[in-house]
Order: sequence, then structure tokens, then C-alpha cells
Amino acid sequence: MSFIFTFLILATVGAAIGFLGGLVGIGGGLLAIPFFVLALGYEQQAAQGTALIMVLPAVLTTLFNYHRLAPIPFKEAVAGASTSVIFTWLGARFALGLDPVVLQRFYAGFVLFLALYYFYKSRPPKAGVERVAARENIPIYYFMLIGMVSGSAGGVFAVGGSVVVVPLLTTLFHFSQFRAQALGLSMIVPGIVVALLTYAYHGQVLVLSGLPMAIGSLLLVPLGVRVAYGLAESRLRFIFAFTLLGIAFLLYYSTR
Repeated sequence: MSFIFTFLILATVGAAIGFLGGLVGIGGGLLAIPFFVLALGYEQQAAQGTALIMVLPAVLTTLFNYHRLAPIPFKEAVAGASTSVIFTWLGARFALGLDPVVLQRFYAGFVLFLALYYFYKSRPPKAGVERVAARENIPIYYFMLIGMVSGSAGGVFAVGGSVVVVPLLTTLFHFSQFRAQALGLSMIVPGIVVALLTYAYHGQVLVLSGLPMAIGSLLLVPLGVRVAYGLAESRLRFIFAFTLLGIAFLLYYSTR
């Protein structure tokens, strides 16, 4: 298979992942990792490290487009990012020491849990029950605690930090799905850089696979964000949950 043909295939896959990542606010990493494991046969650590090449520019692009549609609170984002960086590094060091199959099953379980949670959250509201207003004047240390949880998940799984942040913000503070996805992404950017450098230092980043997918991803991320902005809350959550459930099934099945 020629280099150009391989590049085009990877870029096309990256474009599809970028669209879905923009749609659900996850930067596409949760989808890229199963592709590397199931389609290319990478071990879990190499898949996670390589996915970060695609994740970083995709997250930055997604974040820019989210911010244009709904400005992200700077103080809360910085508070979450400050603790996320440290715990991302700790999580990455832990993940690099695990057996690849164990880590893959751990990752599948993590994704399955999130899928079930989002199926629960995507239920239509009961008749006569009003939507709870988002909390205001939230103490800044809450966002630092959320950053710790986000960083730990992002370090262990290379991605997923924002996926953890979103349910915390929607459940604890009643943020809208769109607002939570935007703030969640803003918290994880420094941690992604730390995770990428950590995985690269340990030889778990394959640039020739990750770069074409990163280029393709950037083409359709803005479109995914625009579609997400116009979708109903319950429908967006259902798409998110259904996507995660499929990923969890494929990952677990591949380890049998």
C-alpha cells in the first residue's frame, strides 16, 4: 500500500472522527484509540499515545469554535487546568506501567460506564418538571477538584478528561450539555500536552499514523460543533451515549 493511499485513508478516518468529536465535545480521541487498536493492531499504550497527536489540534479547534458560540469562563477553566496538568502526568505514568490488555479492558469499562450514564441522562424530562437553572458563583476550588479527576482520567486513558468533566458539570452544577462540553475541553488542553510528551518520551507515539488523522480531523471539527449547537440536549446526550457504547463493546470484544 503506497504512502499516499495510506495517508488518504487515515485522513478520511480522521475527518469522520473529527466531526463526531466536535459533535459530542470529546476531541475525537475516544474514537481514534479503538481505531488504532482494532484496525491497525496497536497495543493500548501506543494507541493512546498516537491518538494524542490527533487530539491536541482537534481539541484546540473544537474549543475555538465552542468559544465563538458561547464564551467560556476564563477563571473556571484556568482553575481546572491548573490541577489537571499534575494529575495527567501521574495518570500517564501509571498507565505506561500496566499490561496493554489490562489497560484496554480498563479503558473499555471506563467507556461503558460513561455510556450507561449518558443513556440515563438522555431520557426525556418528565411532564411538568422544569429544568433546574445552572448554579452561579460556584467556589473556584470545586473546579480545581474537577481538574484533578479530569487529569487522572486523561493521564490513564490519554483522553477522556473532558468526558469526565461533562457529567460532573451537568449533574453537580446543572450546566447545559453544550456549556459543560466547552468548559470541559478548556480544562484539558495543558494536560493533553503533558500526556503527549510523557507518552512520546516512552516511545508510545507513532507520528506517521497520528499526523494524517490530525489533518483530516481538523477539516470537519467546525461542522460537528455547529451541528451540536443546534441539537436538543437529550438528542445530543443520546448520540454521545450510543457512540461510547459501541466503542466499549468493540474494545472488550477485541481482548477475548
